[in-house]
Amino acid sequence: MTSSFEFHTYPARLSDAERDKALKVLRDGVAMGRLSHDTFVRRMELALAARRSDELLALTADLPSQGRLSRMVFGTVEAVSGFTVRLRRAWQAERLPKLLLPHPATGHPLRIGRDPANGLRLTHETVSRVHAELSHQAGLWVLRDLGSTNGTTVNGRRVIGAVVVREGDQIGFGRMAFRLAAH
Repeated sequence: MTSSFEFHTYPARLSDAERDKALKVLRDGVAMGRLSHDTFVRRMELALAARRSDELLALTADLPSQGRLSRMVFGTVEAVSGFTVRLRRAWQAERLPKLLLPHPATGHPLRIGRDPANGLRLTHETVSRVHAELSHQAGLWVLRDLGSTNGTTVNGRRVIGAVVVREGDQIGFGRMAFRLAAH
């Protein structure tokens, strides 16, 4: 009596690197205009659910893989685009009105908002009645958001609670922006 054994082999499980490579090809396909947004989203979902490498190949078969030249061109375009954004921000920062820091010897915090009782009154609809407070503590300037509706920002980042600010920082109250300056 002979017994036969059957061994079933299953394809190897996809690695994260293989999946990431396929997702990069899909992203590049959208960037080059070869895929619509809807097609990209659907193929991305299928790539994340794929179990075998042949499923990934089917999703990217109609997209050319990037050669060295196209990677260099896209990298250059990306760098130039980033540069223009940084240049525009720097140019706009110089045009912002200055907000002079109060003299530190006063010891009183500067309240900022729409209310006439504030030390700095800003009459813009995106500024809360009592929006923020600027104070000098232990040799540092501290900006504190006082629960404003439209937020306080420092250099484009929203302030949660309090943050240390310096001369030259861009601060925003709602949609009003200033550049901090010393006397």
